[in-house]
Amino acid sequence: QVQLVESGGGLVQTGGSLRLSCAASGRTFTQYAAGWFRQAPGKEREFVAYISGSGGVKSYADSVKGRFVISRDNAKNTVYLQMNSLKSEDTAVYYCAVGSRLSTRFLGYDYWGQGTQVTVSS
Repeated sequence: QVQLVESGGGLVQTGGSLRLSCAASGRTFTQYAAGWFRQAPGKEREFVAYISGSGGVKSYADSVKGRFVISRDNAKNTVYLQMNSLKSEDTAVYYCAVGSRLSTRFLGYDYWGQGTQVTVSS
């Protein structure tokens, strides 16, 4: 069992930056791939980025490529999402998730956090 707690969301102006954190419980964190997803009102949950257990493999959705950076610190059992050059369309609830393999599909993950709201205002 893994418990995930996101933090770092908030209100930011267009062009600003935020860093989301996802703290995980458990001693086997390095075995898990981790992903970030987001869900805007009235829309489906969509993939944002994923990272392998070692941190050596990363992938991003086209909509955030070049602006967002996913990373992890396995010593701290934490995954991060650095979000730069934020746009109004980035407004959503952001969720972190972990699973046994890398996936761009939300069904590919076993454990989820509660989500953190990110609002980008113009």
